[in-house]
Amino acid sequence: MTDLLDVDGFDDAEMARELVAVAVGRAKLAAYEAALVAGFAARRPQQSDLTEDQPGHGVEGYLPDRAPAGVSEFFADELAVVAGISRAAATALTERSLVLRRELPDTWAALADGLIDHPRANAIVKALGGQSTDAGGRVDPAVVGEVEAQALQWALAGETPVRLAERTAAALIAVDAAAADRRRRKAEQCMDVQAKATADGMGQLVADLPMPVAAACRDAVDGYARMAKADGDTRPIGQLRAQIMADLILRPWDTTREPVTAHLQVIAPLPGLGTRSAGEGTRPTGGDLRPFTPPTDSDTATVDGAPITAGQLRELLEQLDALCPGGLQAPTGGSLGISLTDPATGALRATVTRGELEQLVRRGCPQHGAASDCGCAVLDRPPPVDRYRPTPAQQRFVKARDRTCRHPGCRRPARWTEADHVHPHAEGGQTACENLCSLCRRHHRLKTHAPGWRFTMTDDGVLSVTTPSGVTRTTRPPGLRLPGELVLVPVGGPPPDPADDPPPF
Repeated sequence: MTDLLDVDGFDDAEMARELVAVAVGRAKLAAYEAALVAGFAARRPQQSDLTEDQPGHGVEGYLPDRAPAGVSEFFADELAVVAGISRAAATALTERSLVLRRELPDTWAALADGLIDHPRANAIVKALGGQSTDAGGRVDPAVVGEVEAQALQWALAGETPVRLAERTAAALIAVDAAAADRRRRKAEQCMDVQAKATADGMGQLVADLPMPVAAACRDAVDGYARMAKADGDTRPIGQLRAQIMADLILRPWDTTREPVTAHLQVIAPLPGLGTRSAGEGTRPTGGDLRPFTPPTDSDTATVDGAPITAGQLRELLEQLDALCPGGLQAPTGGSLGISLTDPATGALRATVTRGELEQLVRRGCPQHGAASDCGCAVLDRPPPVDRYRPTPAQQRFVKARDRTCRHPGCRRPARWTEADHVHPHAEGGQTACENLCSLCRRHHRLKTHAPGWRFTMTDDGVLSVTTPSGVTRTTRPPGLRLPGELVLVPVGGPPPDPADDPPPF
């Protein structure tokens, strides 16, 4: 729009007018989105889901039932893929949209007309959603409508979203004293603990708890931190709180517990394929050329997919007792895996343990011996097998290649996934690494039981997932480079600048 409107040429009044117009437009788009999502959800009824007496249904009690009443449990997964958002965000969007369209039509209309903004509409939804008997609550719909009308008056008068949610909730409690307790019990079902990466090798441990419990935990951590400060610890108080919380959870002094360990996965490219001469589109540089590959996510150390610094990596390896004079070793109680990748494409070629790699080096080529530099392959991906269950070697290869669940947007670590046949085994699909991908139990169930989904995968692990509505998303194994990323670079230097004159300089 800036190609059509001269933003720099606006005066103050015009700037303010346009910002108001943007806010109104955003509100109208939010209402339109809610109508679309609610209509989309109506086309994915719960009747298509598995029942409790059918194999493959959801695990009862393991996760709270967040699917809105009457909507398929897999609708949020489809919406997440279509909209390019997380499943949690898709679930929340579905809940808000259905409340606006089914329970609070006047709030939706005010949003659609641009009379209130999205945050104020969400505040009313948060306070009144699910309270009507029509939505499974215990309040008469007429009463909910009266409270909604009062809340809209506050919203139109400019009440802030936070205060609006509080006043609306209080108005509902005035006519139904148990409303707050019902909301609290529903929220408690969704309590959880999550680790979120932030930046510079840092992360957040986030726990959703009842407020009294959260306040008590924070007070305990703060009290111990202040005791340490009084004893002369010079570190900042926030750093002390964080360290004390970690110690209280991990209890490093408790020798009766299993020690903290890890699986170390070392990812290294195979030896270079030799020098290469200048090809089409390149020019002589006076020296040998070698493949140059732009940095990828496989060039950085990670913990559960989040990048960490080289200093943090060394500290972690020392804590795990994984550093030894001969290099890396498996941590006590843990394991060490080595992933060998193609230096040109980044594709995983083989996985091996340190002991297996040392044995291969000593044995060398089965035909020409250890002393021969024959170039014969002595290590590759595990071969296909004529059975349904993958071999341990295949499972190790697939987990090393995928690292997480491969469904678009899912970040569940590979250790909590299953090696699933992309082309079903019952329909002739091979039990081979090029037909196996890591899927968490939820997305394994979606692929197997949700109607209309299609999964396809290439030999190098590029997975394409198509929703019942025809939207396709593609995920690539971490480290696998896009076609065309490989360029040639002089040995010992960066890629040549096309603007430079060819030799002689």
